[in-house]
Amino acid sequence: MICPFCFEKEPVICANIRLYDCFCYFKYFCATLSAFFAFNYIENKIRKGKKDGEILAFIEVHNLRKVYRIGNEKVYALKNIDLEIKEGEICCILGTSGSGKSTLLNMLAGLEKPTRGDIFINGTNIALLSESKLASFRQQNTGFIFQSYNLISQFNALENVGMPLMFKGMQRKKRDKLAARMLELVGLGKRMKHRPNQMSGGQQQRVGIARAFVAKPKVVFADEPTGNLDTKTTDDVMRLMVRMCRKYKITLIVVTHDIEIAQYTDRIVHIIDGEITSIENNVSVYKSEDDTEQNENQKKREDDTK
Repeated sequence: MICPFCFEKEPVICANIRLYDCFCYFKYFCATLSAFFAFNYIENKIRKGKKDGEILAFIEVHNLRKVYRIGNEKVYALKNIDLEIKEGEICCILGTSGSGKSTLLNMLAGLEKPTRGDIFINGTNIALLSESKLASFRQQNTGFIFQSYNLISQFNALENVGMPLMFKGMQRKKRDKLAARMLELVGLGKRMKHRPNQMSGGQQQRVGIARAFVAKPKVVFADEPTGNLDTKTTDDVMRLMVRMCRKYKITLIVVTHDIEIAQYTDRIVHIIDGEITSIENNVSVYKSEDDTEQNENQKKREDDTK
């Protein structure tokens, strides 16, 4: 007789009623009960997180290390980094030159492979991806804003912004429409046909921001995005990036040495000599128009109930 639970021949207690071995039933019962409680535990934890307004981690870094070999010496750029960043969060990695902040950004963006450790973005461990799969992952999920703008000099603003869409195989008519809409949002609607050498530094960085956001990525990485800009333009650019992230619910990771830039973000990660020394929550100095309108509506509702 074959047991329907373990698919092995089990002794029969009574040939007349054909009962199977009680121990086999017990094993099946325990396994089913364990699976039931495990499922309910996970489900309740997720439900509780949603009920409490908790946002689960979108980026998770575990035991991350990066070691460079220079001759016979080892340089530890990152030392056992652990970090979590929530979806839609604006996070700043703050540190001086040589602190490891740019190396950490490169690891998170998949531009370099870690020596050891895991980097999960939206559930995918990018540290384990091949170069081709990593390139595809970046194309589908990430955007980049560079200090030196990195615009193609032969292309005008519209063409530069449409580049990520072109790599996705989008037809020109559609990508030009989306790129034009994005340039309007960043205040460059009248400069779509201008080439980089016909625009100021602030205008070029706005094109870079539009390019980073046009494909609606899940996360945008910004490496010293205001390093080449004056104070007034820096404020305009940071406000623009925050507004775009709030509007499209995109996670933003900014790397900088400037504490003033960090004040625009939700959380500040301090890094020194390849190690995270502290993480502090921050109230951004800039509230988007949507946040301001929401606060005003909330205040109005409170006044009406008085």
